[in-house]
Amino acid sequence: MTLDAAKEVRSGEELDLARLGEWMRAQGLSVEGLSQQQFPRGHSNLTYLILAGGREYVLRRPPFGSQVKSAHDMGREARILIKLHGVFPLAPRVIALCDDPAILGAPFYLMNRMRGAILRGPAPRVPVTAPQARGLGLSFAQTLAALHAADFRAAGLEGKPEGYVLRQIQGWTRRWQDARTEDVPDVEEMARWLAERIPPESGAAFIHNDFKYDNLVLDPEDLTRVVGVLDWEMSTVGDPLMDVGTALGYWVEEGDAEPMKAFAFGPTFLPGSLTRAQVVEEYARASDRALPSMLFYYCFALFKTAVVAQQIYKRYVQGLTRDERFAAFGLGAQILARSAAEAAARGSI
Repeated sequence: MTLDAAKEVRSGEELDLARLGEWMRAQGLSVEGLSQQQFPRGHSNLTYLILAGGREYVLRRPPFGSQVKSAHDMGREARILIKLHGVFPLAPRVIALCDDPAILGAPFYLMNRMRGAILRGPAPRVPVTAPQARGLGLSFAQTLAALHAADFRAAGLEGKPEGYVLRQIQGWTRRWQDARTEDVPDVEEMARWLAERIPPESGAAFIHNDFKYDNLVLDPEDLTRVVGVLDWEMSTVGDPLMDVGTALGYWVEEGDAEPMKAFAFGPTFLPGSLTRAQVVEEYARASDRALPSMLFYYCFALFKTAVVAQQIYKRYVQGLTRDERFAAFGLGAQILARSAAEAAARGSI
């Protein structure tokens, strides 16, 4: 099976290899044969494959031109991973962090490459059988439960879980106002709906906040086995049910509307796949806890993802990115908000 592959760096997103090489030498790393490629599918931070001294590294840095600083804090992300890896080995191992923006124009870090297969988009490039689809769905829920069971306090990870849900509703509503380029009534309606239904806190755990198929690295010989979890930029200490909701928000089912299928981040509706309700059941079993209705958390996840799509779209509208993939993200925000409004109206995920 083809591993997740890097390609030629997009125009305007090249790294200054001379400066990078100087910095790597200062970290005691070989720079023999230093070269760069780019993993092309990410929608937020930029991710590069760096080859040097016979080793493979992954470099993470913020997007060029981004003005959403809180969403692209490489120092925070790297320091989290340094602590998290010890209690959750599926997190990447950081090699070195650079806080100095003079090197590459922004802070960045290097980590070991996690080699494996990644299922991206609604139609995977490789065949996935019905038993594999079911097994992967089970592993998906089990891996999320394992993360939430990790002893984040022993790892020295800190946060403010009290009031987390309320802060998320308020914060993402503000982000929508900042990113809006046109009126989207469904987003406005969902912001009100969520603010009126904030549930009690369910506890505290270390949460990923972007848990979906294309952030999982899979064993190429066994697609049901997760060997790594990527993209921790939004991770924090918070309510684990919000993390489950986020995962459900990305989980498109066979019976969902065609526009949602077209924008799916992973092939979650292949024959044999779990439904969202079954993902909840397996997470409840793996975490040994009874779960309340997940409607609020699911609707929030769709709302939040709509805002993220709008943030990316605004960067495109402003000319801060030339990536043509982002031209459709304004429509994506509308589709996601519509799905949230429909789920709220029917009263189920």
